[in-house]
Amino acid sequence: SRFEDIQFKRRNVLSTLILAECLERKGRFLENIVNGVWATCEESFWGVPAHIPMQKDGKAGLPDVTEPIVDLFAAETGSLLSWAYYLLREPLDSVSPLINDRIIHEVNRRILSPNLERNDFWWMGYGDRKVNNWNPWICSNWLIAALLVEQDKERKKQALHKIVECLDYFLNEYPEDGGCDEGPSYWNRAGGALFDCLELLYGASKGSYNVFNEQLVKNIGAYIYYAHIDKDYFIDFADASARVNINPTLVYNFGKRTGNEEMMNLAVYAASAQKMEEGKISGNLYHMGNTLFNARELMGAETRALQPKDFWLPGLQVFGAREKQGSPAGFFLAGKGGHNAESHNHNDVGSFILYYDGKPVVIDIGVETYTSKTFSANRYEIWTMQSGYHNLPTVNGYGQSPGEQYAAKDVLFKAGNREAVFSLDIAGAYPSEAGILKWDRKLTLKRDGAFRLMDDYALKAVSSELFFTLMTPCLPTVKEAGKLLLRGDGFEAVVQYDQRKMEPVTEEKIIEDERLKHSWKDKLYRVKFILKNPRQKDAIGLTIKAAKQ
Repeated sequence: SRFEDIQFKRRNVLSTLILAECLERKGRFLENIVNGVWATCEESFWGVPAHIPMQKDGKAGLPDVTEPIVDLFAAETGSLLSWAYYLLREPLDSVSPLINDRIIHEVNRRILSPNLERNDFWWMGYGDRKVNNWNPWICSNWLIAALLVEQDKERKKQALHKIVECLDYFLNEYPEDGGCDEGPSYWNRAGGALFDCLELLYGASKGSYNVFNEQLVKNIGAYIYYAHIDKDYFIDFADASARVNINPTLVYNFGKRTGNEEMMNLAVYAASAQKMEEGKISGNLYHMGNTLFNARELMGAETRALQPKDFWLPGLQVFGAREKQGSPAGFFLAGKGGHNAESHNHNDVGSFILYYDGKPVVIDIGVETYTSKTFSANRYEIWTMQSGYHNLPTVNGYGQSPGEQYAAKDVLFKAGNREAVFSLDIAGAYPSEAGILKWDRKLTLKRDGAFRLMDDYALKAVSSELFFTLMTPCLPTVKEAGKLLLRGDGFEAVVQYDQRKMEPVTEEKIIEDERLKHSWKDKLYRVKFILKNPRQKDAIGLTIKAAKQ
């Protein structure tokens, strides 16, 4: 992140200067644009340090300039310089014709040629590795470079064909319900980047390339609407943050193209919350340009009821349920099944989150700032990745294990007028050493204002500590035997439990990571409900209600 902060700032400044020059057209920003373009072209490597291992000699710690590789940020840089060339070709030529020639040379050398000549970049989808957000994220930027900079018509055709083929591999990985296993933080760069690709192809072909009526594409868009809780809170399973600033223009345009009014409503709501009317825009040049051209329509639209009462994504095995349609009032519950080899996976099969009046009660922590450990073999040494810091049981001292074989089974979601119920067996998410025969979990949201957790388990033996965890930003206090009070932001919730079977023990977790602080400020609490005399077979549970009820 220390390197990225400097690198990204250069690109953000250059992007803003280009857009400013396009708006004003007086040459006032041209000198700094030339400086930015030339300095960027002079960089040895357009990627980031975390992605140097993509090179054949990737352990050297420095980039090999003889092997250009295309990662997320090399692709974004190629796109940025392509826009500079396309939008300011004549002004740049007036300074020196070498500038545009340099852009063409570097974009071709670093982006267009490697992507045409190589099929071994894992994100393309030609190998055995599952693709993720890298695929459409890179393809959207590659597509801009191919459309705007590629000088050879035949190579341009080849690039467009290959981009569409790569996008097919991305879509092949998606469940039919459109659920994003990487979470809403990555939706902008997964489903959202897919939309960027499809929109660019639609525009470049004058509308003849149009797949927006495909149901899978519609479902991929709708996911971001389902994942919204209230304000900037979103369901944050996997490497997601609880608080997300979505791109209102992207969501609005995606909803408009696919006929999804709920997405458009969410975009209008987000634009207002982000104070777009004050005229501040940010992001890459493509999205800033779209924001400018669509701001009047977006800000002039009316918003209606937002939140769905229930949703169920069977492919992703994620659900959401709230007390009232179109309102954050009362409880909102979301939970997941799935397996422990999802993209940006946490060991969290069977975990859940609970909000009250749009505010967090029981949470998924999210993810810290990425480090070298995050995507290494030591990933699950990080506390935020472990099941013991999700709302899950720890059995005979064991948490869940990573891997696709560690999965839920017998997953079922039912929603009615009085309640919504999610049930599954999470025994398979634990290693055999935990000795679990079954662990049936049932999560119930009562429409009259209560949440119920019930775990029905059977073990081969009880050999060590047995407890389940609740993670919360609310201050926990034992009110009386069998009642734990959670003091939140403007509300209080009461956790009722069987004091004969369980005893809550609270640990304070100080937050030092800046990414987590954005969601949770300075501290969180881990409440461990420890079984006093654990049996080999039992049923345990708790109920949460608002204190005023």
